[in-house]
Amino acid sequence: MTASAPHTWSTAPSTAEQWVDRAREVAALLAVDAVARDRAGATPHAEVSLLKDSGLVTLLGPVEHGGAGLDWSTAYRVIREVAVGDGSIGQLLGYHYLWFWTARLVATPEQVAAVEERATRERWFFGGAVNPRDSDLTIVDEGDEIVFTGRKSFSTGGKVSDVTVLEGVLEGTEEHVFAIVPSRQDAIVFNDDWDNLGQRLTESGSVEIRGVRVPWSDAAGYVDKRFRPRVYNTLNVPLIQLVFTNFYLGIARGALTAAAAYTRDRTRPWPFAHDVKGTAVEEFHVLDTYGDLQAKLWAAEALADRAAGVIEAINTHPDTVTERERGEAAVVVAAAKQRAIDTGLEVGTRVFDVTGARATANTVGLDIFWRNIRTHSLHDPVAHKRAEVGRYALLGELPEPTWYT
Repeated sequence: MTASAPHTWSTAPSTAEQWVDRAREVAALLAVDAVARDRAGATPHAEVSLLKDSGLVTLLGPVEHGGAGLDWSTAYRVIREVAVGDGSIGQLLGYHYLWFWTARLVATPEQVAAVEERATRERWFFGGAVNPRDSDLTIVDEGDEIVFTGRKSFSTGGKVSDVTVLEGVLEGTEEHVFAIVPSRQDAIVFNDDWDNLGQRLTESGSVEIRGVRVPWSDAAGYVDKRFRPRVYNTLNVPLIQLVFTNFYLGIARGALTAAAAYTRDRTRPWPFAHDVKGTAVEEFHVLDTYGDLQAKLWAAEALADRAAGVIEAINTHPDTVTERERGEAAVVVAAAKQRAIDTGLEVGTRVFDVTGARATANTVGLDIFWRNIRTHSLHDPVAHKRAEVGRYALLGELPEPTWYT
């Protein structure tokens, strides 16, 4: 069975570990034809249906509305597992979780309850048009409604999303407004122009926002057209940076797993060595390389898990989180992200040293892992993450919240 074939589950998992196992099942289905789907570059409707049918899209949703009611620590592990099978779909799921959580980050309690009930019951899949490197969308106040207009060069989720998170600035002010709107409407035009080296199935092309109308009552966190800020509003960046970290790690594990299978089954020992071996898996340099890469990957995963624990501790008291707690979480996440990138790129490159020349064939598809990490790891310069950790280690400085920190 493949990702594009129908698949249903008769029962829902009941524990966090069982949900992680469900993610592994999904990853196994995705892995079967991941290379072919990457080469085809088709819109991943079937893959998103698989995420819905498996129940993974409602992992963070309230139990009373049919969700699993689980935490971010579990969500991060699920993202990592899905990315083992297909990095693009791991990214889509991770972004979905972040945008699902948007209401918790910025909305009023009443808005949170309403959004999470509908999103969970109807199994919404979330996309987002919130690329902060572009000019903000312009928002015009028209009485009972606000109107979003503008363009974003990246909008992950695109045509496979049921709803899209918009963010813009209210005209004549410095007030930012988030809103969740239906993706399928005439005022939203996805341009189908995502044609990049990797993460090819993330539907991350540009989008035109041509007068999307939103009732003021749906402006997240606003009451009587006024927003009441809190520190927790700024946790969106550490949350999504750790999403990145975990699908990088999943992709790296997928690379190591695929390469190991190839080495065991197809790599030939070098016939001109001083000490010729009967099989490639007996060769010292092969064992040394796999041992080195596995140790580095385990270390990077452990740091990511530590960062998830820090995030989880903050989520236990969102209304009282301090700037120091938020800043220290951002530092640990920055450290985890840089380790994941460095390790993932190394794994994606060095697996060819232990698989051999024939493993570069397009039919093998080992290139997909490096391409995926290389593409997305340029989202924001990793050097700035290292500098954030360096300023903390050297000067005790905490990073100030920005759209990338």
